[in-house]
Amino acid sequence: MKKFFRLILRLGVVSALLGIIVISVTYMVVAPDLPEVDTLRDVRLQVPLRVYTDDHKLISVFGEKRRIPVPIEQIPDNLKYAFLAGEDARFYKHPGIDYQGISRAVWNLITTGEKTIGGSTITQLVARNFFLSFEKTFSRKTREIFLALKIERELSKDEILDLFFNKILLGHRAYGVGAAADVYYGKTVDELTLAQSAMIAALPKAPSRINPITSPERALERRNYVLRRMRELEYISEEDFQQALAERDNAFYHGATTEVSAPYLAEMVRQEALALLGDDAYTGGYIVHTTINSRFQEAANESVMAGLEEYDRRHGYRGAEAQVDIAGLLTTQQWDEVLSPYRPIAGLVPGLVIEADEELALVYLKNGQTVALTLESMRWARPFISRNRQGREPKTVLDVITAGDIVRSRLTNDGSWQLGQLPEAESTLVSLDPNNGAIRALVGGYDFSRSKYNRALQARRQPGSSFKPFLYSAALAQGYTTASLVNDAPIVFQDQELERTWKPQNFSEKFFGPTRLREAMVNSRNLVSIRLLRDVGVSYAREYISNFGFELSELPANLSMALGSANLPPLAMARGYAVFANGGFLVDPFYIQSITDSEGNIVYQANPTIICEDCEMGDDGELPPVVNDRQAPEFRPLAIDKPGPQQALKDKGASPSSAPELPPRYAPRVISEQNAYLVRSMMMDVIRRGTGVKAMQLGRSDLAGKTGTTNEQKDAWFSGYNNALVTTVWVGFDSHAPLGSLEVGGRAALPVWISFMKVALDGVPDEPPLMPNGLAQARINPETGLLARPDDPDAIMELFEAGNLPRMEDSAPGANPDDPEEEDPYDIY
Repeated sequence: MKKFFRLILRLGVVSALLGIIVISVTYMVVAPDLPEVDTLRDVRLQVPLRVYTDDHKLISVFGEKRRIPVPIEQIPDNLKYAFLAGEDARFYKHPGIDYQGISRAVWNLITTGEKTIGGSTITQLVARNFFLSFEKTFSRKTREIFLALKIERELSKDEILDLFFNKILLGHRAYGVGAAADVYYGKTVDELTLAQSAMIAALPKAPSRINPITSPERALERRNYVLRRMRELEYISEEDFQQALAERDNAFYHGATTEVSAPYLAEMVRQEALALLGDDAYTGGYIVHTTINSRFQEAANESVMAGLEEYDRRHGYRGAEAQVDIAGLLTTQQWDEVLSPYRPIAGLVPGLVIEADEELALVYLKNGQTVALTLESMRWARPFISRNRQGREPKTVLDVITAGDIVRSRLTNDGSWQLGQLPEAESTLVSLDPNNGAIRALVGGYDFSRSKYNRALQARRQPGSSFKPFLYSAALAQGYTTASLVNDAPIVFQDQELERTWKPQNFSEKFFGPTRLREAMVNSRNLVSIRLLRDVGVSYAREYISNFGFELSELPANLSMALGSANLPPLAMARGYAVFANGGFLVDPFYIQSITDSEGNIVYQANPTIICEDCEMGDDGELPPVVNDRQAPEFRPLAIDKPGPQQALKDKGASPSSAPELPPRYAPRVISEQNAYLVRSMMMDVIRRGTGVKAMQLGRSDLAGKTGTTNEQKDAWFSGYNNALVTTVWVGFDSHAPLGSLEVGGRAALPVWISFMKVALDGVPDEPPLMPNGLAQARINPETGLLARPDDPDAIMELFEAGNLPRMEDSAPGANPDDPEEEDPYDIY
């Protein structure tokens, strides 16, 4: 026996020595290829691009991996203990590898011949996630063990846990516990219940196959195992254990938890960030703060949606989206299958009419609800015949819908459901600060998921009469006054190229004779605009109007320009109107305020144009350059000017304090302050008593604006502003189909503008602009536009530039009709 024990002892010593030699040799072979652990201290996790409003509300997230980094100090105890119980109960005791766990894995391999138990520690998982592959080989396992030991020597336990909690894949593209809490429960980690924490801790074993969305039953078994382990290790009390065990799991997929819907603007930001930062934009953890105001954006979304649906209802009901035979469809599962091709759009929920009689219809909605639609909820649904004709108002529910119809419904503010339909027309709204060009709200269409075409920037439509203020400004610069008379009378042009005549008309198809410019603006007289353009000259007008930020090539070189025949994007119109709002300066629109990296360093900073009140016209009467650094359009692929020096991409890693200061960019003055005020005064009258009078319901005295309608009512516009905000609204069909004979700017577009501005201007002081120096008020005769005699009872007040007052009535040319030498003041040609 003694010899036997000596033999055993010798064999043990030899085995130990051989083991040490094998381990040493293996380490010497493996060690040179082991990565430096120091890199983990400076690791850059792949964090998606996040886009925020100016008041830090989330608009969108871009990136393949969902990750929300959470520092170890902010990980709740329940979540930390859940992972320790499920993955590595001896984490705080072992040196990186758990010999007990390895022994169990070896024994399992010997007895079963299968590698079903890994025996890995959290430290080994960190090594594997950051440096190694996931292949199940002995060579990879060997490297993993040595690397885990190395990590434990150089990092603290909390540093290792920090890396683990933020790196690990937990299913459905959720990387890290912060993203998993958001994806499965729509919560932050500190909001998770004990049961939810255990569910997330149950995911590392097989996140793609065993998770509460893909396989809820297996995931629940794994969750309960984690809870039992937590109880065995006395991490939780028996009461907490029983309560968590009984808790029903309510996990479902949560998209990125956005707070504000601005998908068109988000796409603009994505393209610009990609151009500035490259592919790193999606993984570098960059945060973009935009100029969008969350309250304005929500109001813009609602206004565009409501305006389009109201327009659509005016023209009748086009019928169900589809019709199915309801007879064989008896279960909710069958109804769900019927509705599977349809999805909610802009709050309009698709549904199947399962029963209908004369007074009521029951509709099974895609969200699983069954709702009732009454006759009152579909009174608007007169049969659509054409854009100009609808059928009779329905007398019963069956006049509108029947069982088997696929229809849309909307939940109203009073809790009832109303029959709806998807509008065929489209609309856009863009609102900006006229003092620096910051875009405060932008809606590119009815619904981004239905159409990603951004009409605010990409659509080029004729602005119609909303273009007239630019022409009137040019006329004032040529010596006209707001009281100048221009004949509103028939005019015919011979078009030699088309071999036809052009006979423009007013919308009313009436003629009003000699008309003062102010009244022509207020009542949108087309023939006055044409004569005005012919008198000031097309060439001069194009050059002058291009100073409002339009490309010269965009402006027609003929008299049709007077009627707004240029094809312009709505953002360009808003920018042009900003010149009138800010007193004559051309600002550059921008929408990215700043970009910061994952460390909070500013890598991109907006440098908007600044209004300089002292930057006046030169002594020679010439305007300064429009934009001395204006570049060709470069927004990818959007067609607006990319302001070169407006922003700077700073060295990554530079702290905010060390970021270089950008030189100020002064907005150039493109029209005089007096000119801007005179045009504004005319547009204020458009709202007080003209085609924009509906805006008076806002109860403000500082609003100015202009309606616009094109031939056959293919485009409806309203652009309006005060000192704080400029907003442009367009309504029309992408196909250029007519909107309907009565759908002018004041009916189709103006209500959208009013709805938005009611919210946007809430709390903004009502401050009409102060009259600048160089203007004077004088009494005129409203019939002649000339200075009135002191005893004229019909005289009214009018504004003039101080050096450009009209003559007194008695001394005006043409006052003596018998004098053939004198001109007729009513015929300027």
